[in-house]
Amino acid sequence: MEKINLKDLTLPELEDFLISNGEQKFRAKQIFKWLSLGVTDFDEMTDISKALRAKLGKISYISTLTIVRKLVSKIDKTTKYLFKLGDGNTVEAVIMYYKHGITICISSQVGCRMGCKFCASTIGGLVRNLSAGEILDEVIFAQKDIGERISNIVMMGIGEPLDNFDNVIKFLKNVNDPLGLNIGYRHISLSTCGIVKNIVELEKADIPITLSISLHAPTNDLRSEIMPVNKAYDVDTLIDACKHYVNATRRRISFEYTLINGVNDSENVARILAKKLKGMLCHVNLIPVNEVDETGFKKSGRPAIEKFTKVLEKNGITTTVRRKLGSDINASCGQLRRADQKTNKDVKSR
Repeated sequence: MEKINLKDLTLPELEDFLISNGEQKFRAKQIFKWLSLGVTDFDEMTDISKALRAKLGKISYISTLTIVRKLVSKIDKTTKYLFKLGDGNTVEAVIMYYKHGITICISSQVGCRMGCKFCASTIGGLVRNLSAGEILDEVIFAQKDIGERISNIVMMGIGEPLDNFDNVIKFLKNVNDPLGLNIGYRHISLSTCGIVKNIVELEKADIPITLSISLHAPTNDLRSEIMPVNKAYDVDTLIDACKHYVNATRRRISFEYTLINGVNDSENVARILAKKLKGMLCHVNLIPVNEVDETGFKKSGRPAIEKFTKVLEKNGITTTVRRKLGSDINASCGQLRRADQKTNKDVKSR
């Protein structure tokens, strides 16, 4: 029988698992708490019997992560991790320190198949999805390492969260559980490049997280050029789904907009964007593009950013420009993993 990762189970599923193996239901709460504390061995669960610990070891396991690399910014303490999973694949997570608390940006997949032209995470394509427990491990082991409570989560690392829908939903339930890390839904943000069918499913799930949309262009021609997903769900289809989401949930949507010099940063493009979003309960977060060797894209200059911002604000759209954290450690997701892959490839070719 294949062993099951207990962190992949919600509390009700863990209860059912124990009952089906002849154990008492109440043990699930004890085990669930231990898992969220980051134990790596069943023998650390001191309030359950040795017999049950031995039994669990035969039918299940506890997933762990290994820190391959850790970079800490000398500027603002931003901390970037390259984590190795149980099968040897790697993902990234980033800890960011704010006045309102500590935020972690986490990955949902090993690689990504969305193919966004400006993103380092998608180079090499999708390897596999992370399980619910593996996603949770990023939060657990980063928190253990820094020795401080993480209060906010951003699902904006490697991978497309809504392309791994079932595991992400299960992760959200587990990280929010009062017996686990107990991180409130309203302190969690999920970023998607626009898989409309699963935006609809997220709306149905009625989980009050903040939804962020990686938009990056307001016209089909321009967006399709830099984001292949637009060929499946065009701009108007995506915007309509967002409006429906806002009306149904009464929650504001955040639009992520990466500014690329000479590509999507003109005042005319800003006016088109403003027209698309006008009247919607939303916020636009402008992000100067991270310069990745393989893309050749350059970030917009300050004058272009300021002009773009003014156009949106004139049309009543709340707009901010993201402050770049960890600039001395290349804190944007995908770059550390990419560098590690290049190093391993060079070593193997010698």
